[in-house]
Amino acid sequence: MRLSQKWVGKLLNLPGAGTGCQTIDVVLKNGSTVEHLIVLRCQDILGTVRFSEDDIVDIIVEPDF
Repeated sequence: MRLSQKWVGKLLNLPGAGTGCQTIDVVLKNGSTVEHLIVLRCQDILGTVRFSEDDIVDIIVEPDF
């Protein structure tokens, strides 16, 4: 899934943007959270996602350990 500029702009200002790869949690309108997704270049969520961008309320970058 390719994210719109709204989310790209947010991810660019969060940790990991400089590495080209971030691990994120996506908070959805229905109150659920999809955890441990990988996003490349702040715009491409890898793998199969079962939600649309319209379902996203927030994106949280997971801390690196």
